[in-house]
Amino acid sequence: MINWSQIDTVLLDMDGTLLDLSFDNFFWREHLPKVYSQQTNIPLDKAIEILEKFSNSLMGTLNWYCVDHWSESLQIDVEAAKHDVKEHIRFRPHTLKFLNFLNQKSKSSILVTNAHPKSMELKVATMELHQHLDKIISSHEFSLAKENEGFWHLFQKREGLDLSRCLFIDDSKSVLDRAKAEGLGHILQILKPDSTQEPLPQGEFLAVHDFDELMST
Repeated sequence: MINWSQIDTVLLDMDGTLLDLSFDNFFWREHLPKVYSQQTNIPLDKAIEILEKFSNSLMGTLNWYCVDHWSESLQIDVEAAKHDVKEHIRFRPHTLKFLNFLNQKSKSSILVTNAHPKSMELKVATMELHQHLDKIISSHEFSLAKENEGFWHLFQKREGLDLSRCLFIDDSKSVLDRAKAEGLGHILQILKPDSTQEPLPQGEFLAVHDFDELMST
């Protein structure tokens, strides 16, 4: 499935790739609406409606991922709300085995996430991800989301990597489309980012449900 001789570096998404997206879906769809409802004293269904409308207005922009922007706009502490339920953060199946597998193959592994640095730091610390990766990068460092035009050009310029010899693994089709357009040589989609939901439909990219499918190659 993967010709590892053609790959020097593996670029890994965080939420839905290394970590189970069930945490984020729980937080944004269930926990934060309850917090917002309680703090604003409005009905839960109205809180859900307001948050969905706000989220949709930010879709595709870096602010969609920005904890500070959400907190300032809604006048609630989103970072604190995430800390309150951090026990729900967990790895996707076989994540640590796969990171060890990459290390054994002498492949550099770099986390490249759209998560805001505050969210990233919480998850990295909670799951001790820093012990298993060579580098950890938030797209906020480039003031662009991974799906935004020009992100990968800025990334390549700063990091000095040969993108043609990188494997990029993510669950988001829009992110993967942008990566392909900007020169990533090897692309893989995760089809089951949330363990509690049905898999995504497979599209044009090479895809797996879980990392165990990659470790026999």
